[in-house]
Amino acid sequence: MIHENVEIPDQVPVLVVDDETPITEMIYQALSKAGYECHTAQNGEHAMEIIGNTAIDVVITDIRMPGMNGVELLEKIKAGYDSDVMVMTGFTENYDYESIVTAGASDFIQKPISFRELMIRLKRVLRMRYLLIERDRINRKLEDSINELEKAMRGIEQAHKELDFAYLDTVNRLVSAAEYKDEETGDHIVRMSRYCALIAEKLKLSEDMVKLIRYASPMHDIGKIGIPDNILVKPGRLTKEEFETIKSHTTIGAAILADSKADVLKVAREIAFTHHEKWNGTGYPNGLKKENTPISGRIVGIADTFDALTSRRPYKDPYPVDVALKIIRSERGESFDPSIVDVFMDNIKAIKQIKDEVDKDPEISLTDFKWSERDRAAKIDLRINLKL
Repeated sequence: MIHENVEIPDQVPVLVVDDETPITEMIYQALSKAGYECHTAQNGEHAMEIIGNTAIDVVITDIRMPGMNGVELLEKIKAGYDSDVMVMTGFTENYDYESIVTAGASDFIQKPISFRELMIRLKRVLRMRYLLIERDRINRKLEDSINELEKAMRGIEQAHKELDFAYLDTVNRLVSAAEYKDEETGDHIVRMSRYCALIAEKLKLSEDMVKLIRYASPMHDIGKIGIPDNILVKPGRLTKEEFETIKSHTTIGAAILADSKADVLKVAREIAFTHHEKWNGTGYPNGLKKENTPISGRIVGIADTFDALTSRRPYKDPYPVDVALKIIRSERGESFDPSIVDVFMDNIKAIKQIKDEVDKDPEISLTDFKWSERDRAAKIDLRINLKL
């Protein structure tokens, strides 16, 4: 806060410029007696020499002088220095107050000079000068505080990035464990993450929720780590008992992800538990109907179905995209939330682009050859960090 009673320092340097020596001497004596550090100059050129070598707070200058006149001196001072300038003249008919102030003068005083008026006006100019100096000091302090705040905010942003990395690391480790059981699901989790984030964004979910779904959706099948290999990768048709075993991956996944305080794992548990529920209530494990299934589960359900239909599995060849879309349309209002089906279809061009990018990117393909466990883990690290 700038205080009205700002303190003016002692021995303020003042320069008096006038070609009439008696006037400069009288002003010099008066200002020195009042406690000012007074300097004098006989003309504009001499004044500029003094200002160039000495810090001057206020210049008091006559206007009509030989050589450089007072207005020209005023303009030179304002162009290169921060001194305040008071002008004085006895020829008021040739100059007006407004034009002189417009040129940059801080005040104007007429001759013959009243020393009492001069002191009052000089104090007023100095008071305004030091108020502005105080204002600038406070502004610099505020700028420093803002810079510190921005630095702190950058630190917070970095912490958020590190937290995101922690989320990705969690996804990475959990999905890595599941991938050991099924070599064909590597690209699936990358596509799922991107499909689900796109759908969530187009549904106008919050930015935070979109991010959570993006990170959590790859964990939808984490429960398959508890399914026996002979069932999980069986090329033929599953028996009724085997299918019941497969269905248990939802409850196994929910149990693996239970009781976490991390939001991403809470959403991942929700997804793992509900992504096989159906809009009409005929899904599993709990037969939830319509909005009783959380939106994260409904989003993952349609993305998972599309990706399963259009991808190779041990028990099937991939369906063409058009066939997959026909199946999804037929399940609108049955297996799938109608509003999510509509959003999915409205954005099918972007969905296909994601599929093409992931399928064609050699950095994320696990189908070219078999990986050792060490190489597979390294590949997953690269894929998750680049594609999520």
